Amino acid sequence: MRKIKTTIFLMMSVVASLHVQAQDPEFTQFYAAPIYTNPAMAGTGACGGGGRAVLNYRNQWPSLPGTFITTSASYDQHFDKIGGGVSLMILDDRAGEGLLRSQSVSAGYAFQLPVTKKFTMRFGIEGQYGQRSIDWERLRFEDQIDPSAGFVNPTSEPFVRDPVNYANFATGILGYTERFYAGVAVHNLIEPVQSFFSDPTAIIPRRYTVHSGVVIPLDGRRNPESTISPNVLFMLQNKFTQMNIGFYYNKGPLVTGLWFRQTFGDFTNSDALIALVGFRKDKFKFGYSFDLTVSDARSAAPVSHEISAGIEWCAKRPSRKYRKISCPDF
Repeated sequence: MRKIKTTIFLMMSVVASLHVQAQDPEFTQFYAAPIYTNPAMAGTGACGGGGRAVLNYRNQWPSLPGTFITTSASYDQHFDKIGGGVSLMILDDRAGEGLLRSQSVSAGYAFQLPVTKKFTMRFGIEGQYGQRSIDWERLRFEDQIDPSAGFVNPTSEPFVRDPVNYANFATGILGYTERFYAGVAVHNLIEPVQSFFSDPTAIIPRRYTVHSGVVIPLDGRRNPESTISPNVLFMLQNKFTQMNIGFYYNKGPLVTGLWFRQTFGDFTNSDALIALVGFRKDKFKFGYSFDLTVSDARSAAPVSHEISAGIEWCAKRPSRKYRKISCPDF
């Protein structure tokens, strides 16, 4: 009975999403998804202006049938000739085991402005092409029910089989030194409509993000083996507001971390306690985080899982103009 109720709830959520304002997917490891968090992060990763490739995977509430799975892959690199960094990102978000699917590809540029010898700013802009689709054949309606045979009748409900396509834009600002950073980003600048029924109110609301972090050496070395890095992210989208606050601790190649996620506004709630374990070897890094739900929803959706993996490579000819930031991703 509980599984049936949960399935019905998920179906209702998908159907409701055809008409109401959407919300962007999110990553718990926001510091390991720099391009998704802020387009101004483009080109801030590797040594000497080299490249960075990152893969992020999130499985939210796998205990529910029809789980929510989000995957992103990104690349970014700094180039002196254009005075900043470029980025490319692909995102795939599936709800209800692919019943509702959102995909997008984004490209961005972040201009680097050296303010002082130690402080640098970047100004980013990103363009996106998105697509939203529904597997209508998997939906079930009341008029399909036969009292003895089940869902066997054709439905009279109108189907919109063509996906919804839209353009989107994001922008961001970042200020940083070798050990500290702070940034502001605004996504969905033009609030595109993604309704299947031409409803002009079914938009993707603007997403406002403020994030910051610092790396604190614990062993007094210039290139420390042991560091602690407090990080915080504050996000606002429509009536949904949340804050992620915590830290990760780095000892040699090993990384651990602990965060807490709190929501505010119309949905005030102590949401989740998050633990991270990972490692970094040379230019390769890997992280796994575990979200433990602490809200009233924990009985139905107790946990979520997230994995991040990345690789960085140094520039063949190290740039003298490039300003690296070390703290957003471990």
